[in-house]
Amino acid sequence: MGGICSRKREQQVIEDGVRSGVCGRYSKSGSSKWLGASLPRQVADFQPGGSCPTLMDLCIHKIREDIEKYGSFSMLPRDISQQIFNDLVFSHFLTDASFEAFRDCALQDVLLGEYPGVKDSWMKVVSSQGTSLLSVDLSDSDVTDTGLGLLKDCSNLQAMILNHCDHISERGLKHVSDLTNLTSLSFKKCNAVTAEGMRAFSSLVNLEKLDLERCPRIHGGLVHLKGLMKLESLNIRCCKCITDLDMKALSGLTSLKELQVSNSNITDLGVSYLRGLQKLIMLNLEGCNVTTRCLDSISALVALAYLNLNRCGLSDDGWDKFSGLKNLKVLSLGFNNITDACLVHLKGLTNLESLNLDSCQIGDEGLANLTGLPLKSLELSDTDVGSNGLRHLSGLTHLEDLNLSFTLVTDSGLKKLSELTSLRSLNLDARQITDAGLAALTKLTGLIHLDLFGARISDAGTNSLLYFKNLQCLEICGGGLTDAGVKNIKDLAHLTVLNLSQNCSLTDKTLELISGLAELVSLNVSNSLITNEGLRYLKPLKNLRSLSLESCKVTASEIKKLQLTALPNLVSFRPEH
Repeated sequence: MGGICSRKREQQVIEDGVRSGVCGRYSKSGSSKWLGASLPRQVADFQPGGSCPTLMDLCIHKIREDIEKYGSFSMLPRDISQQIFNDLVFSHFLTDASFEAFRDCALQDVLLGEYPGVKDSWMKVVSSQGTSLLSVDLSDSDVTDTGLGLLKDCSNLQAMILNHCDHISERGLKHVSDLTNLTSLSFKKCNAVTAEGMRAFSSLVNLEKLDLERCPRIHGGLVHLKGLMKLESLNIRCCKCITDLDMKALSGLTSLKELQVSNSNITDLGVSYLRGLQKLIMLNLEGCNVTTRCLDSISALVALAYLNLNRCGLSDDGWDKFSGLKNLKVLSLGFNNITDACLVHLKGLTNLESLNLDSCQIGDEGLANLTGLPLKSLELSDTDVGSNGLRHLSGLTHLEDLNLSFTLVTDSGLKKLSELTSLRSLNLDARQITDAGLAALTKLTGLIHLDLFGARISDAGTNSLLYFKNLQCLEICGGGLTDAGVKNIKDLAHLTVLNLSQNCSLTDKTLELISGLAELVSLNVSNSLITNEGLRYLKPLKNLRSLSLESCKVTASEIKKLQLTALPNLVSFRPEH
């Protein structure tokens, strides 16, 4: 389903407590984390037309420009030193020399995750913050056991992130054991964390959150967590080494509220050890080797509000036990072998706000069981739902997010959605959707995200877009647009993400037309007739951070020139070479 121009997106799952998403999809480059940073005022604000900076903003901006003139900031109040430090990190102006100026500044937060060049010599400055230091992020750094050991004097440290630190060994973990005020600790994808190395965690009696995602050698090490009675959140996602025996070691951690153990080797037996965790609010078992027999154990966890059972190969049996989970708000059942018969048992979940049925064997009649539920989000992608089934959704007046991509829904069925005026996000990535279907939705004026990636929308169809003045994210990639259709997009002033790729007839005129969309953060016009000559029209887009012009008559060197001269916030662009 969906046709040649459509694409199936990797489904977002409940992994960090409450489901959260970002409209728009950026490439995972080394600098991608800076796309969402918000510590200092952005450089664009100092450009003509930006918001008026404060006096403090101007001072910090000037210090950044003249940073080589300053030998120490230790005489400044801590909050000012902290703001200067944050700004240098955000703007990538921090160097070996400038970092030295922050020695003995009593900084509270040293967040250097993924920052280039962080090594043991930097740790002397980090450790000089002493008991003032409350949080540190050294992810993806070259810090070794020696550098980690320098934190021994930072006894008030509460949060430490050491993700992907390949130069720290099992022996280095011993340095963590003395930091007994830690409440949050993260070692994602770290080979140093072994069963024996985890012995160092046993003394961290104040620990509330522990993240060991993708740590491949922790089997047998969870026994060292038995005494951590304040532990509320444990993430061991994608740890293939985890087995049922490891789950038994967690059975006494009665304060646990969040447990993520997706894509591990636990079975129904392992889930049974969790029955006593009566405070558990979130459980992620995606991709585990469980069957519907595990539902008996899960049904005992009456506090559950978030449950992820995606990709578990579950069938229709055993769902009658779910009726007791009255607190469930978010339920993910995507990519299972369930049918309409399963949905009968969801009727009693009167607090359910989000339901994921992606790629399940669900049809029109099954949706009748959802009537009356307070759903805000419904994922029906790649199901057998057609136009007739949408009549069962017409009463879901609280619905804000609906995904109908790769379904059998046609233009005529979309009329049944016209009264769902609470909708904010709608995905109609399907080739059978045309201009007529889009015209049926013009009452949905509150939409902020509209995905028509594979829909056959023509220039005439874009007239309907004029009703969606609040749109922030728009994707139309079915190949039917020309520059004439883009004229109806240029007035969507709140767009931050615009994807017009695959429309092969678009020319430089398109870039001229959208040059007034000042809030754009991500733009994709790949596989078009855009040339280097058209790049000049992008100069006003000072907030642009991601630009994709692949398979166009555009060169990476010209994009780099544009980045240096006019687009200071652009951190991701294609072509790259």
